[in-house]
Amino acid sequence: MKKLIAFLLIVTLASCSSGGKAPPRNLDNACTMKSQRKAWFKTMEKAQRKWGIPVPVFMAAIYQESKFKPDARTPYRYVLGVIPMGRQSSAYGYSQAIDSTWDWYRRDTGSYSAKRNNFAHAVDFMGWYMNESHERNGIAKNDMYNQYLAYHDGHSGFRRGTYRKKAWLVQIAGKVQSRAIMYQEQLASCR
Repeated sequence: MKKLIAFLLIVTLASCSSGGKAPPRNLDNACTMKSQRKAWFKTMEKAQRKWGIPVPVFMAAIYQESKFKPDARTPYRYVLGVIPMGRQSSAYGYSQAIDSTWDWYRRDTGSYSAKRNNFAHAVDFMGWYMNESHERNGIAKNDMYNQYLAYHDGHSGFRRGTYRKKAWLVQIAGKVQSRAIMYQEQLASCR
């Protein structure tokens, strides 16, 4: 009986464990996040050196895309409000990269073993993609507003201005930019 109770306790604790992948507790405080996830910040600083994308831009984009959840997915679509018909898109992981764009990144960078639920891989993807947005569309690397519009609508969609017909997306891009500024100001005051 004691063995059964011990086994059940271990199984219960293991199922509650996040394996260190749970998001930081306070996503509105960059300093707290930095103290909880030092390795993440080293990863973002490394990607900043590689791609030229500022850490607060990475943070704001990841917040918007996945709220720092490694296994984030888009919601299901339903027919008649009850019959599930698959996910809205193939977006997955911290960066919410869709399959085709993730495959393009892996081919272009030679990162064939990269996984979307790996924080370092997702940050490198975002750096690569935003660098592509800079090269293809001339978007400044610290311009979170336009970087987000290009991230959401794609490089050619951004060039065509598809976001102009999406008031909701323009509003979200403004919020993402505000969050990047907030993170930047907070990081400047961290000890």
